[in-house]
Amino acid sequence: MSEKTTHFGFQTVDEHEKAQRVAEVFHSVANRYDLMNDLMSAGLHRLWKRFMVEQALLRPGMRCLDIAGGTGDIARLLADGVGPTGEVWLTDINGSMLSVGRDRMLDEGRLLPCVQCDAERLPFPADYFDRVTVAFGLRNMTHKERALAEMHRVLRPGGKLLILEFSRVARPLAPLYDLYSFQVLPRMGELVAKDAASYRYLAESIRMHPDQETLKGMIEQAGFHRVDYHNLTFGVVALHTGYKL
Repeated sequence: MSEKTTHFGFQTVDEHEKAQRVAEVFHSVANRYDLMNDLMSAGLHRLWKRFMVEQALLRPGMRCLDIAGGTGDIARLLADGVGPTGEVWLTDINGSMLSVGRDRMLDEGRLLPCVQCDAERLPFPADYFDRVTVAFGLRNMTHKERALAEMHRVLRPGGKLLILEFSRVARPLAPLYDLYSFQVLPRMGELVAKDAASYRYLAESIRMHPDQETLKGMIEQAGFHRVDYHNLTFGVVALHTGYKL
């Protein structure tokens, strides 16, 4: 693959095309994104996200940045953890997803700042946040190394990065997981979200995402220390963590 091409699922596309095509996927699924997450994971995604926020070890008054936060699940949990003296920013590159998250928080009486921005070019000062979180967003980024470098830049020394992402499932479960991903999931997407193609892409994007050890190395290359990961649900999902010294 040349420097000017990248993966969009199993396809090879020009780099400038990927962001637009990913945007189309999430514009399409935004209104039913959370419902589909509940159905796809049998509700497990909520437990995975709570585990991530528990591992953030939040304290009142902390500043948190949620990248690719979409419908606001993580941002709301972070806000509960840092309290009224804390600061939580919800960001996403996709306006449709961000609108769903913003509206949901407003309906709950939460006034969290929301910013539409690219994770590869974050509009925040260096050394500002105590915690940076990304849940199920890193695999959709064109230049993951640039995004990781930006996450490192905006964290203050001593700050913690937490990345929750689909990963490499335990080998004995791989055939069953493939059957579910490529046969059941697109059909579910067609029935519920009227969009089989987007969910076929999501399944493909999971397979193209770096495995646990590879992602750990990428996070270390971005400058993070004490990088570790926890496999959840037999490796269907992994939580990677690291610190900025």
